[in-house]
Amino acid sequence: MRRLLYLICMMIGLGALRAQQLPQYTQYMLNDLAINPAVAGKNEYVDARSNNRYQWQGLTDAPRTYMLTVHGPVKKKNMGIGTHIYTDIVGPTRRIGINLSYAYHIRLKGKTKLGLGISAGIQQWGIDGHKLTLHDPGDENLLIKYQTVVVPELGAGLQVYNDKFYIGFSAPQLYQSPLNLYKDGDKKSTLATHYIINGAYKFDVGEDFQIEPSFLTKYANPAPVEIDLGVRAIYKQQVWLGAGYRYHDAFTALVGFMYKNYLMIGYSYDFTTSNLRKYSTGTNEIMLGIRFSRQQAKHWGDDNTQ
Repeated sequence: MRRLLYLICMMIGLGALRAQQLPQYTQYMLNDLAINPAVAGKNEYVDARSNNRYQWQGLTDAPRTYMLTVHGPVKKKNMGIGTHIYTDIVGPTRRIGINLSYAYHIRLKGKTKLGLGISAGIQQWGIDGHKLTLHDPGDENLLIKYQTVVVPELGAGLQVYNDKFYIGFSAPQLYQSPLNLYKDGDKKSTLATHYIINGAYKFDVGEDFQIEPSFLTKYANPAPVEIDLGVRAIYKQQVWLGAGYRYHDAFTALVGFMYKNYLMIGYSYDFTTSNLRKYSTGTNEIMLGIRFSRQQAKHWGDDNTQ
């Protein structure tokens, strides 16, 4: 099984570079800056969120993803800025990146706005040759060292949103940077442009409850389309329970809590439905978030006086 996983990793790290490259995560509806730069500054506060995902528990060197996003508004300018930092590890391969986002927000009607965003940054792709197991002799050079390449990354997106709904389109990795990890390697390996559409709508159910269905679709040629469908039940905008389905991959469950409208924690678990369920116990993901604003500062001041 170890050799099978490494074969998969090699396909992802060296040749798949024309297929799905971006990591998936279950709590996409709670950290949308990681999907779309148009989100930057859409709220009146500075928002920081971190997702930590441990995929396919039970497999040796299974995928692990760590990300941090921070964004906020530029006061009275209808603009926002943000940053997205991430590390994605799959067996012997590692992808580290940072990008900066800029968005401009236009009022359409009432509270509905349109955000237009761009992002730019760098990625470092690497592969640890010491972790490779070769099936055939003749490629011993792959085992010598940790090989890396640094490439630029560009993206763009838009989002229409208000207090009740949002729907967005984004295209990460618009510039298909060459990924020449090895001098005599495949010159066709590049970053793959992804096309993502996601959205959600909150329905009020009485005074205390809201139901929020959400979806995310992702496509990168020539890989098949990925589809995530989910729904959350939210109580007083503080506690939520949810479930979802990722087409041909997993059923998901999530739970979360918001403390005094500034401190957030979420947890999700993926029940694998593919053949990997024979070897994996599932996927765990933890999300942490914090908001910084004058309103939250008052809460902190009140807490200190008690």
